[in-house]
Amino acid sequence: MPQLEWILLDCDNTLVLSEALAFEACAELANEILEKKGISDRYTGPQLLKEFVGQNFRGMMVSLTKKYNFTLTDEEFDTYVDRELGKVVETLEKKAVPCEGVMDELEKIFAEKKYKMAVVSSSALSRVQASIRKVKMDKFFDPSHVYSAASSLPKPTSKPDPAIYLHACKELGTKPENCVAVEDSKSGATAAKNAKIALIGYVGPYDEDEKEHMRKVLKDDCGAIVVMEHWKDFPEALKTVEEKMTSGKL
Repeated sequence: MPQLEWILLDCDNTLVLSEALAFEACAELANEILEKKGISDRYTGPQLLKEFVGQNFRGMMVSLTKKYNFTLTDEEFDTYVDRELGKVVETLEKKAVPCEGVMDELEKIFAEKKYKMAVVSSSALSRVQASIRKVKMDKFFDPSHVYSAASSLPKPTSKPDPAIYLHACKELGTKPENCVAVEDSKSGATAAKNAKIALIGYVGPYDEDEKEHMRKVLKDDCGAIVVMEHWKDFPEALKTVEEKMTSGKL
């Protein structure tokens, strides 16, 4: 039977409350793109977050080009990605805070040394590093165990593509069946599911009216074994995953 070795953690709104801050900056650039393309629609940060949560900025722009049927050259893509990253990192370095209760749980896991931990994110590596550094979380993660779909792969991608999870497993010298992922978004959870990694869902940062919907999405659509509302529920969630692993029920 597979044994749990690695906990693979999404960053944005799973470890660090960064999505709302990041999407503020994204909306400004998304609206600039739409205006240049002669499209009248405009986004606020919260609207963009609701529609594209879990995607990195490159993935979001691809979605926008499909939704509004326009194109961007590779040079335009790269320019906007660079501008967005600069804006977001600057904001996170000033305002990022950890998700409620997460620091206590990371401290316990780190001290016990039963499991190893890595960060597996869609966001650019510099953004992830800025987030975890600002909230003093970087002490829990070896720098080589922080992975980005936008920066760590030969060809940049974004969740729900499972490539970043498969890459992380390979780099860590482990197999998907020996890992559990923690994800808050459909795109991230789908990436873990498609990589055949056991999943714990997390709905803590969502507004109350969205939590029930996201519980269903993470559980029914993405196959989460447990969906937790607060990080204090993590030890029990992990126990449930481990029991299912050792009993062969995954």
